[in-house]
Amino acid sequence: MAAQPEFEHPRKAFGWAARDSSGLLSPFKFSRREPGEKDVAFKVLYCGICHSDLHNVKNEWGTSIYPMVPGHELVGVVTEVGSKVERFKVGDKVGVGCLVDSCRTCQNCSDNLENYCPQFTLTYGAKYKDGSITYGGYSDSMVADEDFVIRIPDELPFDAAAPLLCAGITVYSPLKYYGLDKPGQHVGVVGLGGLGHMAVKFAKAFGAKVTVISTSPNKKEEAIQNLGADSFLVSRDQDQMKGAMGTLDGIIDTVSAVHPLLPLIALLKYHGKLVTVGAPEKPLELPIFPLLIGKYMKNISLNKIQHKTFVMVHKDSLVQKSNIYAHLKIKIKIKS
Repeated sequence: MAAQPEFEHPRKAFGWAARDSSGLLSPFKFSRREPGEKDVAFKVLYCGICHSDLHNVKNEWGTSIYPMVPGHELVGVVTEVGSKVERFKVGDKVGVGCLVDSCRTCQNCSDNLENYCPQFTLTYGAKYKDGSITYGGYSDSMVADEDFVIRIPDELPFDAAAPLLCAGITVYSPLKYYGLDKPGQHVGVVGLGGLGHMAVKFAKAFGAKVTVISTSPNKKEEAIQNLGADSFLVSRDQDQMKGAMGTLDGIIDTVSAVHPLLPLIALLKYHGKLVTVGAPEKPLELPIFPLLIGKYMKNISLNKIQHKTFVMVHKDSLVQKSNIYAHLKIKIKIKS
């Protein structure tokens, strides 16, 4: 018989969990492991709400494990470190993103591509090597291996920094990888939610021209006036879409609902790049012939990479100089 979550490990913890696919969260007592020699323990102060949390809570991808404590954009203050931890000390500002472990031995891990490791361990809704369930950031504490902990610079506010650990790196990485981070590039951003608004901020900071593409005309003001986009297309307006055909060097598609790809492909220049970072619960239809005749590149990006997250937060001065923080509309204070 499996141990009850509250007694599985020595450290008491509290969070909000889904017990089934209803989408409801309720108070949940569970436990965390005692910090090992390479572990960092920290008090969770903020956690972003990612759209994948909603997919997982409702089991829309068919992989959910219950009870589930969601949250993979968690930040807080270090309370304890293991004896062999080298990069963190008590009192440091830290965070954890989408992963808490990987095999550390495969080629992908050696290349700092842990997110492509066949044995990666997600921050929640997965299993550690000992078979115990991972619980995420909708909780009061966290224990994680230091290799999967990110230091948060003192200049970054906790609440706005948290979404950088998923939404931020998910759009930052493909913009850099596909060469859309240069002045003069014309980048389209499909959708203006958590991922979309971060994509607009990063692309503008890189010096690109940005066009936001949305089904909602009422998002035009936010896109242009608040986030600095250069133009706005209503994807359901055929005249607007036709007028913009062949104008974009690349598109970051952040939509997590089923939507047609062909109208987006038509907006690309020759050799343009369409990168999908949203994760709809049902397959998207991808017409091949337009890709062949236009030599377009279509890629699905899963860019929660530890090394690149570190570079984004620390070494790329854009985050601080351009104030690329999450645009917070709702903050909920949860008392345990």
